[in-house]
Amino acid sequence: MREISDVNILKKFCEEFCTIVERHCKYIVVSGYLAIATGRSRATQDIDMILERINEKKYSELHKDLVQNGFVCVQGDTVHDVYEYLSDNTCIRYVYKDTFLPEMEVKLAKDIIDSIQLANRMKIPLTNVDVYFSPIEMNIAFKEEYLKSEKDLEDAKHFRIVFKEDIDEERIHKLKKLIRDVRLK
Repeated sequence: MREISDVNILKKFCEEFCTIVERHCKYIVVSGYLAIATGRSRATQDIDMILERINEKKYSELHKDLVQNGFVCVQGDTVHDVYEYLSDNTCIRYVYKDTFLPEMEVKLAKDIIDSIQLANRMKIPLTNVDVYFSPIEMNIAFKEEYLKSEKDLEDAKHFRIVFKEDIDEERIHKLKKLIRDVRLK
């Protein structure tokens, strides 16, 4: 698997992509990129993003803006077909034109958990990346309760160290219960 470890390439890609998305809808960056942006040394091949639920017309406008700014969708250029992937809760991927990496993996919010993340999105000054992330507690809860891979557990451990003064353990506990009730039932 090919991966990107250059933090500056990822930052530029992420900020450029998110600036365009923000013109059209709410979004959050989730998962591994937050760990990288807060200083964890780890390679990745993509950045994960959740968009608020948008209709095909709004997605078409977003897609057109992305293409006009040098991004291409790996799944194809036909907006209707690509939107079908999204509306079926399947992720799509965007890259810079004529490159394979990095990738932005995009999906639509699918449940109350994603809606909560979008409603509580935040910019995290420590990252020095001007994008919206899902809350730290949600990242920890997801990685420890739902994802559970070795890399995800190491990310959660990293967040617990970096944000030890800021995290709310009771909130993490409640979010883990919500994850069990909604995603693991």
